[in-house]
Amino acid sequence: MGTAHLYLALAIVTEVIGTSCMKLTEGFTKPLPTIVMAACYIAAIWLMSLAVRTLPIGFVYAVWAGIGIVVIAIVGVLLYDEPVDAVGAVGIALIVSGVVLLNAFSRMGGHA
Repeated sequence: MGTAHLYLALAIVTEVIGTSCMKLTEGFTKPLPTIVMAACYIAAIWLMSLAVRTLPIGFVYAVWAGIGIVVIAIVGVLLYDEPVDAVGAVGIALIVSGVVLLNAFSRMGGHA
C-alpha cells in the first residue's frame, strides 16, 4: 500500500468516526460530539486531498464513499441498534463488490 492509499484509508477512518458522532450531536446541541464530528470531517477531506495528488479523484471518492457507507451501516446496526433488511444487505454487498472491482481490477486504482 502506497502513501496515497494510506491517506485514503485514514480519510475513511476519520469520516466514519465523524459520521458516527453525528447522531450523538443531537442536532448540534451537544458541543463535544459536534466538535469531534467537524474535526473528523475536516481531517477526512484534507486526507482525501492528499490522496488525490497521485490517485484519480474518481477512484478516491468511490472507495471513500463506498467503504464509508458500508462501515457506517455496520456501526448503525452495532452501536445504534438500527435495523438492516435483506434488500439493504444486498445493496451493501453490491457496494462492497464495486469497491473490490475498483481495487482489484481497475486501472483507476493503479493496480491493474
